[in-house]
Amino acid sequence: MASYSNVTIPSKIKAWLYAEHGNPVNVLTLDSDVRVPEIKEDQVLVKVVAAALNPVDAKRALGFFRDADSSPHIVPGYDVAGVVVKVGDQVKKFKIGDEVYGAVNEKSLDQDEVYGDINDKSLDRPKQHGTMAEYNAVEDRLLALKPKNLSFVEAASLPAAIETAYEGLERTRFSSGKSILVLGGAGGVGSLVIQLAKEVFGASRVAATSSTGKLDLLKSLGADSAIDYTKENFEDLSEKFDVVYDAVGQTESAIRAVKEGGSVVTVVGGVNPPAFKFFLASKGSILEKLNPFIESQKIKPVIDPRGTFSFSRVLEAFSYLGTGRVTGEIVIHSIP
Repeated sequence: MASYSNVTIPSKIKAWLYAEHGNPVNVLTLDSDVRVPEIKEDQVLVKVVAAALNPVDAKRALGFFRDADSSPHIVPGYDVAGVVVKVGDQVKKFKIGDEVYGAVNEKSLDQDEVYGDINDKSLDRPKQHGTMAEYNAVEDRLLALKPKNLSFVEAASLPAAIETAYEGLERTRFSSGKSILVLGGAGGVGSLVIQLAKEVFGASRVAATSSTGKLDLLKSLGADSAIDYTKENFEDLSEKFDVVYDAVGQTESAIRAVKEGGSVVTVVGGVNPPAFKFFLASKGSILEKLNPFIESQKIKPVIDPRGTFSFSRVLEAFSYLGTGRVTGEIVIHSIP
């Protein structure tokens, strides 16, 4: 990795952006004349080395959140791994040259918001300038030092997915000795819910659903039971669970698989009681808490076998994301 201690920061950079909502494959363009974002006192400037794509990026481009979104022109991307090249006056946590990662595409919060309830802020006027660019300005509270054992590609695959997985489990008050069913266990969030439930929260039993070809992956991640949703209806099983984590949008069925008094959490689609839904409010502190589990390899990134794309192939990456067949995460790397 090149040294960034004496880097000359350009005035203009390359970035993928869209000026109107629509299918990202149709509306995204590569612009070589984008101004480098200015940093505020609590921000650092990150030279982006790798950035992940998530379903929320496609939904945002399609206009699903237009009422709460920033106005185009928008550079997509929430996840980043890179190197700090400039620090704001109030930043004490990082220095130039630090290798960092995080889920970064939130608006900058006012002081009262920082100390108040920041739930759902990631979809409340998120930044126009996301991570599909050469440089990104990021609040230091959203970042953590990159785990030493991970490449930039591996690190970029984690932040939004692992923070979503962790916070969802926290909100269900999941704890040692409880059982959990994960719907969509081979996806970016689901694959990490399985690992966190087992290795961090001490689940007594973990079951997860996927298609036939991904059952072995579920078992390798720690699932005690891998359910093939193409052959079996999980809601018809006699076994019920303390928690059902719905990462695919099957809340009505999920409710039928939970024990009386149990919890159903979803991050996709509509919600019917007793299920609840939340949107991630990014926190670097979650990554800091989980770094020891990552560095000891108890928690491992899951990247699709076809899921690494160069910066010039972002449109192909969005096209593949749109198939709904992605295992784990998609990562853009070799960013200029």
